[in-house]
Amino acid sequence: MSRSASPVPVLLLLLLLVFVFFSGYVEAYKNYTVGDSLGWYDKLQKPDVNYQKWVAGKNFSLGDFLLFNTDNNHSVVQTYNFATYKHCDYDNALDNETYQWSTTDPSATDPVSVTVAVPLLKEGMTYFFSGDYDGWQCKHGQHFKLNVSHGQGLPPSLKDPADDAPSPVAPDSGDEGDSAPDTVVPANFNNPKQEHDNDESSGPASLLPFFLHLLNHKFSAILALLPVVFIF
Repeated sequence: MSRSASPVPVLLLLLLLVFVFFSGYVEAYKNYTVGDSLGWYDKLQKPDVNYQKWVAGKNFSLGDFLLFNTDNNHSVVQTYNFATYKHCDYDNALDNETYQWSTTDPSATDPVSVTVAVPLLKEGMTYFFSGDYDGWQCKHGQHFKLNVSHGQGLPPSLKDPADDAPSPVAPDSGDEGDSAPDTVVPANFNNPKQEHDNDESSGPASLLPFFLHLLNHKFSAILALLPVVFIF
């Protein structure tokens, strides 16, 4: 009578496959279209826009992109300074904390559609608004803030090469010469040995140690033979 195979090994195998699959899974970077179908405009042009409501429920991470579908009559300004965001004015903002990704063209009588792609490069709070026309568009709803998490970090294509470059090492103290390695200089560096010095060293004085060493060996041999002489 044959016995049916136990389902336990099969279940264990399936669980193992599921574990391997999800352990190697990494969430991909995302592209977010700001405002979805409404695009990036002020309330006077698009009364239904509510960008802070659009942000709610989304998880933004380093390396994600925000896509602003707008026209050349609206700008895209990003800042890490809350005061700049609050006043809808970037005229006095510092270059390293506020960036203008697109500008307006007041002379354009027929606005042209544009798409502006903005990468999220820094963790923490970041703010966006349209900053031209003395903040008029920003004050009419064209602004929002969001928090950027680390996620899987920046991809290599978005990293600043300067971040990976080794920083210069300053000497601990004193002049730069203090940090130089010690150099061993031979004592005769300024008085190199000439060929004739070797000739002088081969004179009688240099042969004396050789003869003394030879006599010592001869004397030791004689002492070793003395017992043999007395036996005979």
